[in-house]
Amino acid sequence: MESPAARALLALEILQASPGITADRLAARLGVSERAARRCVGVLRDAGIPIESVRGPYGGYRVGRGLRLPPLTFTAAEALGLVMAVLDGHHDAGDPAGPVGAALGKLVRALPEQVAAQADAVRRAAASAPDRAAARPDPQVTATLVQACSDARRLRMRYRGESGTEWDAEVDPWAVVVRHGRWYVVCWSHRVAARRAYRIDRIRQVEVLDAAFDPPAPFDAVAVLEEHLAVGWEYAVELVIEAPLETLALRVPPTLGRLQAVDGDRCRLVGSTGNPWWYAEQLAALPVPFRVVGGPELRHTVGAVGSRLLAAASAGDAGAPVDDQESRSAGRAAADSVDGNGTRTER
Repeated sequence: MESPAARALLALEILQASPGITADRLAARLGVSERAARRCVGVLRDAGIPIESVRGPYGGYRVGRGLRLPPLTFTAAEALGLVMAVLDGHHDAGDPAGPVGAALGKLVRALPEQVAAQADAVRRAAASAPDRAAARPDPQVTATLVQACSDARRLRMRYRGESGTEWDAEVDPWAVVVRHGRWYVVCWSHRVAARRAYRIDRIRQVEVLDAAFDPPAPFDAVAVLEEHLAVGWEYAVELVIEAPLETLALRVPPTLGRLQAVDGDRCRLVGSTGNPWWYAEQLAALPVPFRVVGGPELRHTVGAVGSRLLAAASAGDAGAPVDDQESRSAGRAAADSVDGNGTRTER
């Protein structure tokens, strides 16, 4: 490590990995004197890299934020982990014309040759099947929403509903949530004076307004989203399930509705759905008996799904094909609802 430039780059790697490191600890990591460590920091600053320093017993050095991104250093495991995560999340990450593919290409080109060769081999060899349930939002729209959440700034957005109708709304964005490959913004909508969750891929335009808002008290954004996805749908449902609340709490997702204890051995599930066929198939996975006590649409579809399963079992014994028009229609309806109660988040 005779080269001052090489020592400065090593110092940058240490600062990135240990924000707030003191001069004496930095010197120990570099194997030099404290004075030499401070010279390394000066070299980085002269190169335009924002290195902040805080005096006092709890002070130290850290890489600051600036308009210019400082050089990033990665270990082989870190670089491969990033490439794998991008490929796993975006089936089109190999397209150099897209923003994700272009960013991934820059990352690979900036890596040391040995590490880059491994990362590029993974990138070329990996073939990710497209997630048909996922909906990729526009990166610029998403970045604007995230920044507005951080700055507590009101937004005006143009939204396209599931039916294709577009409308404008002013919202106070609280949080951005990713759930099952879909991106949502949880917010307060001034259009309807209520809490709402909107799919970001359906936001056509977004504009940051001058008005600020007071963020709500800290809350579980994922829980709020799932609670929102279980209410306000076309068909109300109510069930009595023959199992105690503590048994069902981890088996019944919040998107199906709200669980209430009836007694020590039974629970009541109250919710709503826009697709009774999808809802009935979720209930079929419950390992305990239940009764539909509210919702004629759900009662009908639960019976039809049950008949379809019984027919499939008996057809296997008799060697005869199942030919049930309603069952086939039910299958198509359930398949069309790729996100269950999450496909229609505007109210």
